[in-house]
Amino acid sequence: MTERTVADVIVERLTTWGVNRVFGYSGDGINGFMGALRRTGDRPEGQVEFVQARHEEAAAFMAVGHAKYTGGVGVVTSTQGPGAVHLLNGLYDAKLDGVPVVAIVGQQSRTVLGSGYMQEIDLTALFKDVASQFVQLVSTAEQVPMVLDRAFRTAKATASPCVVIIPHDVQSAPAPGLEQQHGIVVTAPSWSAAAKSPRDEDLAAAAALLNSAERVALLVGQGARHAAQEVVAVAEKLGAGIATSLLGKPYVDENLPFAVGTMGHLGTTASAHLLGNCDALLIVGSNDPWTEFYPPPGAARAVQIDIDEKKIGNRYPVEVGLAGDAASALDALNQRLEHRPRTQWRTDVEREVSRWRILAADRAAVPASPVNPERVVRELNGRLPGNAQVSVDVGSCVYWYARQLVLPAGVPAHLSGTLASMGCSIPYGLAAKLARPDRPLVALAGDGAMQMAGIAELVTVAHRWRQWQDPRFVVCVFNNRELTEVTWEQRESEAEPRFAASQELPDFPFAAYADLLGLKGIRVEDPELVGEAWDQAFAADCPVVIEVLTDPEIPLLPPFPAGREKAESMREGLAAEDDGGRASTLLDTYVAHEERPGS
Repeated sequence: MTERTVADVIVERLTTWGVNRVFGYSGDGINGFMGALRRTGDRPEGQVEFVQARHEEAAAFMAVGHAKYTGGVGVVTSTQGPGAVHLLNGLYDAKLDGVPVVAIVGQQSRTVLGSGYMQEIDLTALFKDVASQFVQLVSTAEQVPMVLDRAFRTAKATASPCVVIIPHDVQSAPAPGLEQQHGIVVTAPSWSAAAKSPRDEDLAAAAALLNSAERVALLVGQGARHAAQEVVAVAEKLGAGIATSLLGKPYVDENLPFAVGTMGHLGTTASAHLLGNCDALLIVGSNDPWTEFYPPPGAARAVQIDIDEKKIGNRYPVEVGLAGDAASALDALNQRLEHRPRTQWRTDVEREVSRWRILAADRAAVPASPVNPERVVRELNGRLPGNAQVSVDVGSCVYWYARQLVLPAGVPAHLSGTLASMGCSIPYGLAAKLARPDRPLVALAGDGAMQMAGIAELVTVAHRWRQWQDPRFVVCVFNNRELTEVTWEQRESEAEPRFAASQELPDFPFAAYADLLGLKGIRVEDPELVGEAWDQAFAADCPVVIEVLTDPEIPLLPPFPAGREKAESMREGLAAEDDGGRASTLLDTYVAHEERPGS
């Protein structure tokens, strides 16, 4: 029988913390940990599953996705050296979007540290910024339980990534007996969230400000994930409109007549109207960085609710801050608010929402070559199962998700929101599917993101899908042979023409590749067949890759009034392109629709 080692202690501690899945890629620096994970199958407490990704970056994204979809702590592991370096992108995704992740990273044996040994890098320095809340190199076996406990408590308390570095020889050492003595710290694997409620005087000041306003807007972020009813109740009482950040989109029912959709560069015209004309702003659990789309400073008085008091006033000059949980803070605030009868402001907001819905339909119907990407997402409305999970990659597909997809209530949708890293959708989707194998998964991704990371992780999908209760894992690839968002950003921000060597992508047969993997591939070149493709995918008994040949010249136009200025920069860039005529025509069409929806 194998002697119980420190690596076994690690796995036991993970189990006690409720971890049932570890994402990663093996290597000699974590051989001891891998052996302990293998041995969990013999333990009565049950097995901790190891999920092998194709790359450590994808494994880190999976851990982030696990945290986002389950609300728990994502755990990822890697070997030292290059494996550790590869984790950084996913860990920064966790840091910037505020989710708890613990990384267990191997290191060379203590006897060679400092010698410039093979794959030896200063891991504490490497992770110093991304794991600024907690990063620790374990030097002795006795440290391990205490360091793991601190990592998990810190990750949960600060909603951030934490890193534990464990040299190979420590992992393989005999499990320590921890007795009370000087220099030994014995801890427990437990944590309780602090009950945080706003102060009465702050609630009174916030209520007075909002009661005195005439045109109230709510900006709702991911911090309101458990406060959907409370958000609507406050909006109803104040006659307010509700805008969401990109990360807050899944937590507000966009079928509400006063829900204006996503704000910002990729947002809606209705959100631009709401935030551009309000005289009071209530920010709920949002740290959205698109500050140019907030009300001009001084135009609106502001109240902000956030569980993290450091974020209050971070994006806008706030008069009153309410530090606390969104649901309880909103409930306490609502008791102090005065109900107001229907006002012209609410009527104006609802008119702008109706106007936006017409505009969204207009945009999706614009003829394209060959398929308008907005139509691809719009056709998903009414077809997306009510128990689905959604993952979204970074690129132009985020615009179409934000503007065209109306999520059924309770459908989670996640993406790399603040880091905005390409390549996240398939790892996120895998984490979601592994956590809830009984629910269908839809991933939206551009061809650039798929070529960066998604193609490789489709191998993981092909490897695992037969274990899922519901086999539906539907990947929609917007194949336009272009880094479209970069192209339009270059035109918009720099008034520069498209640079083919930079933006043009090699064509790749995504549907045929799916067939090669034993999945189902569907290639769509006719816009009239988009809806049928979605129907086939949801009726399939295996994962499906829908490859849609989309038009890269559909403009990524910000909502007016900012869009007017941006459109002129785009035109200047397009004028320098030899083949910019069709893109200019489409841009003119979009501008005309924005000025006169239904035209």
